[in-house]
Amino acid sequence: MASQESQQQTTAIFKDYLPGSSGLPEQDKPVEPSSLWKQTSHAHNLPPGLEYLNQLDRIIIHQQVELLEAILGTETCSKYEIKNHLGQRVYFAVEENGCFDRNLCSPIRSFTIRIADNSGQEVITVNRPLRCSSCWFPCFLQELEVQSPPGTIAGYVVQNWDPFLPKFTIQNESKEDVLKIIGPYATCGCFEDVEFEVKVLNEMSTIGKISKYWSGFVNNVFTNTANFGIQVPVDLDVKIKAVMIGACFLIDLMFFENSLDGL
Repeated sequence: MASQESQQQTTAIFKDYLPGSSGLPEQDKPVEPSSLWKQTSHAHNLPPGLEYLNQLDRIIIHQQVELLEAILGTETCSKYEIKNHLGQRVYFAVEENGCFDRNLCSPIRSFTIRIADNSGQEVITVNRPLRCSSCWFPCFLQELEVQSPPGTIAGYVVQNWDPFLPKFTIQNESKEDVLKIIGPYATCGCFEDVEFEVKVLNEMSTIGKISKYWSGFVNNVFTNTANFGIQVPVDLDVKIKAVMIGACFLIDLMFFENSLDGL
């Protein structure tokens, strides 16, 4: 029953982002569903909804400003817009969890993030259980599951133990290692961007990055907005691109949730 009510709440939030909703700024108007799809001759072989990612090598994730959260200092369910490099909205996302998790367990809270396309169809589901993030608990570190379409595993993000650096492994649906993500020694990034490098498995070559963009003192202190960029090879498997979006959400909550540079 609770799950059904949660889904209904998510659907209600999705309606605010559908074409025709009021108050959508000109630069945030969604990309037409067919404009990226038509560039792909084999789009029918892709998981439903992921054809949008097929020709993208840059993805922008922007968290929506929550006025209530800014005024009262309480955590509310996060909402995001996922855009291409032109600033056109490709997906929107809504976080689901309980008030207890948001306010007492943040930033290690469990969550489900539902990602929908511009027609309101859920295409990606990101699940994060409540786990540890400290290097003192190497057997219970973070693990995030990404489904696309919902109910079908696309891949995983697994935190690796390291006493100094933030490290993660991107895995496919069979839990086979595909890529590594390695962050900097310090993630505070005062007045500058923070970059997590995407590397091949032997860590000898960098093929992309996840960047936390510094958005300015006023935004960082008085609002709770995030600006992230993902850069990956354009020919990367679209399911792994979906997993990279999940990795971005995980990195955000682990390292920037309660910092001045954070969300």
